[in-house]
Amino acid sequence: MTTHLIQTQENAGLNPEKPMFPISVVADILGVHQRTLRIYDDETILVPSRSPKNRRLYSFNDIERGKFVQYLTRELGINLAGIKIIFHLLAQQKINPGKYLEHIGQVAKELNISPEIQEENRIKLSRRGRKSSKTQTEE
Repeated sequence: MTTHLIQTQENAGLNPEKPMFPISVVADILGVHQRTLRIYDDETILVPSRSPKNRRLYSFNDIERGKFVQYLTRELGINLAGIKIIFHLLAQQKINPGKYLEHIGQVAKELNISPEIQEENRIKLSRRGRKSSKTQTEE
């Protein structure tokens, strides 16, 4: 996924590291609110470059990193602290950013973590502490 996009850009003469996209465009691409991207910046999870007027500018690589963050949060249910730890460990292991998704996907599979299991866990957690309807009607 990532390497294909980067190869296409390089063939077109585009540098995947060049900051080109304002926060509004990246928010639309990732399907998040601009505030979310500002939080990612504050938490040093996705830190864009700055224009001379101090505006956030994102590169193609930043967008790919944002997609990976979305995968971690939406598909695997990982919070921002967990994402920071994952990025730190990936860097320690010297894993190529283009291989992040593949690597973490394999780890999640080995640990039996999937979007379906995450949804089941959310449902179980939302039911905790509630009395069953049968118990409530008997009282």
